[in-house]
Amino acid sequence: MNFELNEEQAALTESLARLLTDRYGFEKRRALTASGAAHDEKTWAGLAELGLTALPVPEALGGFGGRARDLLPVMQAFGRSLSMEPFLASAVLAGTALRLGADEAIQTQLLPRMASGELVSAWAHDEPAGRHAPLWVETRAERKDGGWKLDGIKSNVLAGGLARHLIVSARVAGAPADANGCALFLVDAKDAGVALREFRLVDDTMASELVLKQAAAQPLANHEDSARTRLAIEGTVAAGIAAVCADMSGAAQAAFELAMDYLRTRKQFGRLIGENQALRHRASEMLVSLEMTRSMAMAAAVAADDAGAVDSALDLHRAKLSVARNARNVAHGAIQLHGGIGMTEEYAVGHYLRRIHVLDQMFGDADAHAARLAAAFH
Repeated sequence: MNFELNEEQAALTESLARLLTDRYGFEKRRALTASGAAHDEKTWAGLAELGLTALPVPEALGGFGGRARDLLPVMQAFGRSLSMEPFLASAVLAGTALRLGADEAIQTQLLPRMASGELVSAWAHDEPAGRHAPLWVETRAERKDGGWKLDGIKSNVLAGGLARHLIVSARVAGAPADANGCALFLVDAKDAGVALREFRLVDDTMASELVLKQAAAQPLANHEDSARTRLAIEGTVAAGIAAVCADMSGAAQAAFELAMDYLRTRKQFGRLIGENQALRHRASEMLVSLEMTRSMAMAAAVAADDAGAVDSALDLHRAKLSVARNARNVAHGAIQLHGGIGMTEEYAVGHYLRRIHVLDQMFGDADAHAARLAAAFH
């Protein structure tokens, strides 16, 4: 699959690469995580200055109206740098949920501030019992005292501790596995009914468990329009799949480049280890997996942009399955080619595998998407 950047995309990607190289060198990233910080505020300000936080926001609300295709090189750059910025959580997930599921007043209230980088929001949808089911919602919403109250638990809320607002899915009718009966709500992260337990994922990015106990909430739109809510949830998940596929492809590319540099410079018994035929074969296999990762990341972006197409859902399943497995193959190979140093905390290559592992688990892991594909053809 061919994907050529236009002049604007190329210039933006080059500027982003310079910013991330300056702010997210591996040693700087290690120092950032050691400090306990969730992200680098100067980098986030730089992303806003470049217009990246405005990229997915509609033009009428201060953005550039970018789609998944436009986000592809951006997310690849984040994967290469092992970025910890809340771009996926806020700009991609929360932004997509607001764009697809919120009424005009709420969009006007929040999206311009998200475009400027002033406001970080988070998407709270996954639940402990969901087991990768995209529409599993146990969290309950009820009318009370003239408003809405939410009760439930949301797991792995990306950048939850940085968010001013949470976009929360909750059930107004039906059983947890029902496709309909849900609505999306806006929750103030500082509300008395909101409790966040922050933790680091295995790749050092921050996430939270969200516990809602009679938390005050505002519906994003008509709570009875469950069809629109379902489309908003599915659209947000599709945007997330495309974004993490791109991120994984960037991480796999960086791991491959580290391994090739090592083969070209490391000597053993007086000769470069890259002259070993067996290692060359392994490098060739990694390159095939890397090309597959890149191609299927592009396919995911196309499918996310064309959500109404007949096969878009199947294409997303195929892409997530293929990218996760092939990116993991590349990262495993890169570690093995490095030998013992590849397993150390102080060397970057193992951190790319961690990143890929975390992203594989988001929005359904490779096995979950394989099962959905199998079910679709029975």
